[in-house]
Amino acid sequence: MDERVRQVLLGAFALGLAASISLAELALALLAARLAWRLATRRADLDGWPLAMPVLAWAATSLLAGLLSAWPVDATASAVRGLVLVAAFYAVLDALPDVAAADRWLRWLAALAAALGVIAILQTALCPVLDPLAPWAAAGSPLRRVVTKCHRAHAFYSIYMTLAGVLSLVLLAFLPSLLPGRGRLRASWVAAWLAGGAGLALTYVRGAWLGFLAGAGVLLTLVRQGRALVIVGVAALVILVVAVPGVRRRAQSIVDPADPTARERLAMWRSGAAIARDHPLLGVGPGQVKRVYPDYAEPAYRARPRGHLHNTPLQMLVERGALGLIAWLALFGAFFVRAGRVLSRLPARAARERALVAGSLAAVAGFLVGGLTEYNFGDSEVVLVAWTIMALPFVVSRAWPRGPAPGPP
Repeated sequence: MDERVRQVLLGAFALGLAASISLAELALALLAARLAWRLATRRADLDGWPLAMPVLAWAATSLLAGLLSAWPVDATASAVRGLVLVAAFYAVLDALPDVAAADRWLRWLAALAAALGVIAILQTALCPVLDPLAPWAAAGSPLRRVVTKCHRAHAFYSIYMTLAGVLSLVLLAFLPSLLPGRGRLRASWVAAWLAGGAGLALTYVRGAWLGFLAGAGVLLTLVRQGRALVIVGVAALVILVVAVPGVRRRAQSIVDPADPTARERLAMWRSGAAIARDHPLLGVGPGQVKRVYPDYAEPAYRARPRGHLHNTPLQMLVERGALGLIAWLALFGAFFVRAGRVLSRLPARAARERALVAGSLAAVAGFLVGGLTEYNFGDSEVVLVAWTIMALPFVVSRAWPRGPAPGPP
């Protein structure tokens, strides 16, 4: 019975991550309740609660920043909402009992990413037809979300940055599973990966593109076989970018100092630095940038309200101060150290395990680089995917070396 509940909840959680945050949050709450029950009955095995100390440090600084904010109720509530998402890491770690289950979970995510990629392609290609339908679609319905603002791919999400963040994470995490050593390469999975990559390109989100390239670069340093295939896969997506005129112009704007969005980001970052100087230790409180930004915004951008600063580390510094930023950096530093140790002790024959760990490291690296120009840590759907992918190395750690490494599936 518990096995069936586990699979149903994981399936609902994965589907929710792709199509409905409400479904994802409900499934996560039930997975967390399952974890609590398993802890009470001493059935859970969390491999010693990995990352517990840095998670607790980040939670403590977040709550302290909220409580001492000028708006303690709102700031503390915002801090709690962000901390609740950490449950995905431990709930999924417990819900994936072995490496085979972790591999299956990643394939579910890859299949959903492929579906999102296909929807993104159709969404942008058919936008002239879909856009007039927006006023007629029921408010809040999946159809309304798809047809609204369809000039940039966002699938079922409210904004293209969410789709880009989700696709970048999943594509990087799954890429090592397509490399030599995992058995026969299925063309269907390659096609699925390329479909997701096309969706990423059509979001026009430059930060996610740069994060993906950075993650691919990290992956090249981690894999022992198939580096040429990583390069070919990335090159295929670059060719797609070059082939689509609108996407190509968007990519060219990355190095254009006169690009208006780049200029506004620089102005936001200068304003954020000024806020941080005035609130150095614990910041203004989680979620409170919207209240103080107008007082620090440069004149040209003062009329535009902002809830975040399009830079995750700067957002942490402004909201939670130096203590919060240090705790946040320590959390991800601890992840890379622990996951790197897991990878280093895996032999070459443990191809499936190595793919899971290397993909997780590459995906999280891409997520952090993407966060230098977007506040992706404040996007619930993206963060939930990140936490679940961060759990994969610890599933491998728990299973190894209790027995011989399983062969390719």
